[in-house]
Amino acid sequence: MSSRRLLLNIAVLLAVAAMVTAGFWQLHRLSERRDRNSIVTSRGEIPIAEIQELVSADDSYGRGDEMEFRLVRATGVFQPADQVLIRNRTHQGSAGYWVLTPLRLDVGTAVAVNRGWIPHGVGTGDSPADFAPPAGEVEVIGLLRATVTAAGLQQADPSSGVLAEMARPDLARFARQLDVELLPVYVQLQAQRPPVDSLPIPIPPTDLGEGSHLAYAVQWFVFASIAAVGYPLVLRRTTSRN
Repeated sequence: MSSRRLLLNIAVLLAVAAMVTAGFWQLHRLSERRDRNSIVTSRGEIPIAEIQELVSADDSYGRGDEMEFRLVRATGVFQPADQVLIRNRTHQGSAGYWVLTPLRLDVGTAVAVNRGWIPHGVGTGDSPADFAPPAGEVEVIGLLRATVTAAGLQQADPSSGVLAEMARPDLARFARQLDVELLPVYVQLQAQRPPVDSLPIPIPPTDLGEGSHLAYAVQWFVFASIAAVGYPLVLRRTTSRN
């Protein structure tokens, strides 16, 4: 066997191995997606609870992972002067921000509420009144969500100063610039009383679709099969001609 033929064989074997690996990785992602959807569905069926009955300011930030997607109710007064914008968020293909506003609860602590999405131009303008929360006591109903921190190669937000924008709802970082204890979870608003008819636009319900993982897995396995079966046939034909 020539060196060229040997290298070609090795390249094909590596390509087949890579395609099979990619197929199993897509199946793994599908399994993760199904597990997540199952958690979202099962926790969404639990009756609504007052947030202070589920979480306290003394709980760890891991509490959010344990109870994420539970439906909760919170009553208090929004603190718009302390709100922060979460950048690089989209809605129907348009760029913008999430609005994360502390809600001071009757018990004295506060919970961050993701009130929804605003367009980029509104968030960078000089009129925060365009997306101001209701004044006075407000009842908020929404999904309990876990804090989000920088992972991998992501850059964390600056550790000092008062931030007007953040890359993600990192509650530990947000708490540093507040004068009230913050719960280690946030609420993704679904409804509130009194209601707001304009901005922010509430975030849509969690997508329970399975995505394209199964189709991609099948595609990779088909490619691997074509290479594994077709390459020896090509070799055989080439050898017989020689």
